[in-house]
Amino acid sequence: MPAILGFPNPVNEKAARVVAGGVCVLAVATIATGYYWFAAVLAYGFLARVLTGPKLSPLGRLATTAVAPHLGPPKYVPGPPKRFAQGIGALFTTGAAVATFAGANTVAIVLLAMIVLAAALESVFALCLGCKAFALLMRAGVIPESVCAECADLSLGGFRDLAA
Repeated sequence: MPAILGFPNPVNEKAARVVAGGVCVLAVATIATGYYWFAAVLAYGFLARVLTGPKLSPLGRLATTAVAPHLGPPKYVPGPPKRFAQGIGALFTTGAAVATFAGANTVAIVLLAMIVLAAALESVFALCLGCKAFALLMRAGVIPESVCAECADLSLGGFRDLAA
C-alpha cells in the first residue's frame, strides 16, 4: 500500500487545472441532468486524489498522463495546498452525495454549485480557493510551516512557483 498512498509534491499546476475543468464539467452535468447521485462519483474522485494523488483517480490519471503533457512544460506548485483543496472538494461532494441519498436535493445542488464555482476559478484563472484557505491557515498558525516548507515564505503570498 505505501506505493499507492501519497500525494505528489510538487504538483504540475497544468494537470491540476485540467482536473478542475473535468470536475467543473461533471458537476454542471450532475446539476443539469438531476442525477444528483453522481455526486458520489465526484466524491470518490476527490477522495482518491486526496489519498493517492492521480494514481486511483480516473480524472487525475487522464489529466497527468494524457492532457497536461500536451500543454507545454509543467509549472510546478507545492503539493500540500492542492491536497488540502482536494480534501475540501471531498467534503463538499460527500456532503452532496449524502444529501442526495437523504432526499435533500436542494442541499446537494448548493454544494455542487459551490464545487462548480471553485473548480471553474481553478481551471480558468488558476485561482485555487482551497490553496488560498491553506495559506490563511498557515498565516494563522493552524497549519504548521513544517507541513509545507515551500509555502512557508509568507512574504510571497503563501506559495510560490517552484520552477522560478
